[in-house]
Amino acid sequence: MIDAVDWLERRAKLSPYKLALIDTLSGRELTYKEWNVQVNKTARFLQSALDIKKGDRITLLASNSVEYLDVLFACNKLGAVLQNMNWKLAVPEIEMLIKDMKPKGLIYSEEFFDAVYKLQLRDDLPSMEAFIAIGKKTREKDIHFSERESFRDSAPDKPEVNIKDPWVICYTGGTTGLPKGAILSLENITWNAINTTMSWGIGQDDVAILNAPLFHTGALNVFTTPLVYAGGTSIVCKTFDVDQVFDLISSGLVSVFFGVPTMFSMMQHHSRWESADFSQIKFIISGGAPCPMPVFEKFWEKEVDFKTGYGLTEAGPNTFWLPAEDVQKKPGAVGYPLMQVELMLADISGIEITEAGIAGELLIKGPHRTPGYWNNPEATEEAIDEDGWLHTGDLAEFDEDGCYYVVGRAKDMYITGGENVYPAEVESVLYGHDDIAEVAVFGVPDRKWGEVGIAVLAIHSDAEIGRKELVEYLKERIARYKIPRYFEFIDELPKTGAGKINKKVLKEKFGKLE
Repeated sequence: MIDAVDWLERRAKLSPYKLALIDTLSGRELTYKEWNVQVNKTARFLQSALDIKKGDRITLLASNSVEYLDVLFACNKLGAVLQNMNWKLAVPEIEMLIKDMKPKGLIYSEEFFDAVYKLQLRDDLPSMEAFIAIGKKTREKDIHFSERESFRDSAPDKPEVNIKDPWVICYTGGTTGLPKGAILSLENITWNAINTTMSWGIGQDDVAILNAPLFHTGALNVFTTPLVYAGGTSIVCKTFDVDQVFDLISSGLVSVFFGVPTMFSMMQHHSRWESADFSQIKFIISGGAPCPMPVFEKFWEKEVDFKTGYGLTEAGPNTFWLPAEDVQKKPGAVGYPLMQVELMLADISGIEITEAGIAGELLIKGPHRTPGYWNNPEATEEAIDEDGWLHTGDLAEFDEDGCYYVVGRAKDMYITGGENVYPAEVESVLYGHDDIAEVAVFGVPDRKWGEVGIAVLAIHSDAEIGRKELVEYLKERIARYKIPRYFEFIDELPKTGAGKINKKVLKEKFGKLE
C-alpha cells in the first residue's frame, strides 16, 4: 500500500515562495511556505482541542474562507476526515448527518450561528468533543479558531496514512431522503488533480477564482486541489458576487474560472458584460447543471474558450476535456475522457454500446472514483458494480470522433408516441428565449401518447409571454414531438440543497395532470 503525501508540506518544499492564495476577505496573500506554516498550526490546534487522531472526523459548517482550506489540509496532515457540511440543509438534516458521521468536533462560521445554537440546545450529539468558532461564538465555552496562533508551526507527527484512506466526505445533491456521503479518498483527490493538470493543461502560472461553495465538490476539486498539486493560485472569495467577478477578471490576474450556469447568466445580464475584457482568460468551464446554448454563444462572441464540463461527486469531479479547437465545432459536447479515466456506455440490458450516436447510461471507472458512500453499503452496491464501474444514471452518446455528449438523466427521459425526449435538450432551447429565467421539463402520463411533456417556467419580472408564443418559438427550433404539451408558470422553481432545480417537488405538484 502507498503512503499518503502531506500535500502542503511537499508543495512548500517545491515552490516555497510561489503565491498560493489571495484572500479577498482579509486582503492577505500567502505563499505556499506561509500557508503550510499556518496549516501546521491548525493541525496542532485540532489535535489539542479535539484530540484528533487518524480516522477521526471533523465537521465544517462554514462559508468560504482561507480557514476552511486550512482545515481541509490539516485533515490531510492528521489523517482525519473532513465532513464538509452543506449549509443549505435544515438543522434536523444537519443533525442526522452529524449523528451518522460521529465527528469529534464542529467548526462553524458566524453566518450559521443560529443553526449551531439550535444544535447545541438539542444537546444530542454525543460524539462531539467541542465546537470551534471562526468569528462570533454561540456560547462562551466554545473554542475560538484564533487560538491556533499559540501553537508551534512545525509539522505535527505524521501518522501512518494510506492513500486509500478517506480525506473528505462530500454530499451528493440527492432529491430523495438525506444526501449520500461520497467518500473521497486521498487517492481519489490525488488522481483527480493528476488527471486535471495533465489533461486540462493547468499549471503553476494559473490563477482561479474560488467563489463556489466549498461544501460542493466543484469548488473543492475542479480547480482548488489541482492548483495546489500544480503550484498554482486560488483567489478565495466568500461567495459569488457578480461585481467582484468582473473586478477580478479586469485585473488581469485570472486565467481560469469555474461556475454554474446561473452565475454566467447573471454576468451576461449585468451592465458590465458588454465592456468586460476576457483576453487574459485561458478558458471558463461550466458545471453543476446543463448550460443553455445562448450562454455559450455570448461567451464565444467575446472569443472566450467557454465549455461545459461533466462530473459528479462520486468521480473526480473532472472526467472530460474538450480542446479549444472543438468547442464551437461540437456545441454541447463535454469532450474526451481524461488520462486515467475509463468510460463505457451501456444499454438498458447492460450491454456495451459501441456505435456512435446511440445514447446509453454513462459508466465511469478509474482511480478518481469513490470507493463508496459513508455508512451506506446498499447505496454503494447499487452505484458500483462488481467490475468497478460507477453507474452514473446519466445518458450520454459519442460521435464518430469518440467525443462525448451528455444528453440527460436516464430517469428524466420520457417517451411520447414511441419517441425518446431528453428534457435537457428542450430546456436548453427554452433558455434561449430572453423572457425565461428558469425552466424544468419532464414527462407526465397521457392516455393517447403514453407520456407528454410539461414545462414549468419562471419568467423575468418584466416579461409577458404565454403558451402560444412559446410553442411558436419551439416549432422553429426542435421537432414537434419534443414540444411540451403543457406550460405552467410559477414565480420561482424549487431547489435542492445543492442549488439545482428540484424536479421531484415539481413532479409531485404538476406530474398528475388530467
